[in-house]
Amino acid sequence: MIFSFKAPRSGFIRLFLFAGFLLCGAFSVYGQTSAVQPIRLTPNQAVELAVRNNLNLEMAREGLDIKKRKNDLVWNEFLPNLGINGTLSRSNWAMETSGNLPVPLNTLLGLPPEPRVNASTPVSVTLPNWNVMGNFSADLTFSFALIQGIRSFKEDYRAGVLSYDKAVLQVEQGIRKMYNGILLLEANEQLLLETFENVRRQAAIAEANFNAGLAPRLTWLQAQVALENLRPSVNDLENNLKNLKGNFALLLGLPYNTPFELDSLSVDVSYIPDDVEQLISRAAAGKPDILELQAGIITMQTQRKALGLSQYTPYLRFGYTLSTMFNPRLDPFSNSWFTGENWNKGGNGTGGAFSITLGMSFNSLFNFTKEGQQRKDMDAGLRVQHLRLAQMIRETELEIFSKINSLEKIRTSKEAQQAAVDLAEQSYRLTEEAYRAGLQDFQAVQNSSLALSQSKLQLLTQQFNYVNDLIDLEYSLGIPFGTLSSGSVK
Repeated sequence: MIFSFKAPRSGFIRLFLFAGFLLCGAFSVYGQTSAVQPIRLTPNQAVELAVRNNLNLEMAREGLDIKKRKNDLVWNEFLPNLGINGTLSRSNWAMETSGNLPVPLNTLLGLPPEPRVNASTPVSVTLPNWNVMGNFSADLTFSFALIQGIRSFKEDYRAGVLSYDKAVLQVEQGIRKMYNGILLLEANEQLLLETFENVRRQAAIAEANFNAGLAPRLTWLQAQVALENLRPSVNDLENNLKNLKGNFALLLGLPYNTPFELDSLSVDVSYIPDDVEQLISRAAAGKPDILELQAGIITMQTQRKALGLSQYTPYLRFGYTLSTMFNPRLDPFSNSWFTGENWNKGGNGTGGAFSITLGMSFNSLFNFTKEGQQRKDMDAGLRVQHLRLAQMIRETELEIFSKINSLEKIRTSKEAQQAAVDLAEQSYRLTEEAYRAGLQDFQAVQNSSLALSQSKLQLLTQQFNYVNDLIDLEYSLGIPFGTLSSGSVK
């Protein structure tokens, strides 16, 4: 990151306001930190807290549990569908039934009891309006699509595991870079405090020279104005750092006002991964985003095969039903439901049956039907996913190439940037000595101090950018964090 500034009287303010707001201008303002013992955090400890307490990961874990449960119980596809139902119905119009009722004639005709003589008389009976029916059913459908559907559940779970792993890695990547961002802002704050002390010393020198008659009153006033203008910059940077730490604490699952301290890093920018072609090849085979997309494509392919089998192959269905009806001549509200004689167990459409059905849908054989369009939509979706995969691989190649170039640029400019810092320190020291002796004006010493602060900030920013580039490179390669970046921290 390169900062370019002119040297006006308010140069210090612009430099540090720009650096502070660049890093944490997007963060919200939270309350003051409580005066308790600060927590000491290493990068690994911060990642551990974030992975354990991050709410987005908790939602991802719930989604993965759903897919795992489906995968573990995928055998339930072979369980029959069981059902039971009861129906209480009422006829809209009364129904009648008629028949002949036998009547004994022995007594009426004065005949002996034996042999018994019967006659018949026609009878009409009104049936109850209410009736009750019960039904039990079981059916099992088997097809070749069922086997492929089981495979799709397993592939979906595998894709879910990769998606969750990717989410964890993204959280770790963000936490590590934010950790470095806080360290950079703390270093920026330290630079600003050093500049504030320098300006305060220059103001004291200006006052002493003015009192000694070696400098005009204007120089003393300029030094005082520069000092007072720098105070809000110090306060703003401290507040921005406090806000950034509050957001960082929330990401770790801690209260926003939890005080903590981070381990300092000594950055070595001499390590550069070589063999760009090998890194690109490794990223194409190991980047979490690519692995997730490939798993999604495999899942879609299994679902497409299952759809084709369900539409082009026959199915075999086994069914069994058992039904019974309350005697329609009896009133279900007056007669007992628990007397077996009151229920018809067979005949007149009751009793149930066992069935074997072999069938196939013909609509799916034609492309213009709903089923045919469903196949075409899924094929188009697969083509789109393959195009996304090809595009992601190309973007990854460019990303690896750009990161390596950025690392190389920082490495090659390290010595030049350090030399610039050394020269700026010498220039500032000599200019301040000349200013103390009255041989330089306040504008010259202010410009020299601004150049020194700018050089230090550029060097510091490049060093932390180097570590963040290595973290991004580790994510793209699909290797554990610290594999490359630990080589840059001593």
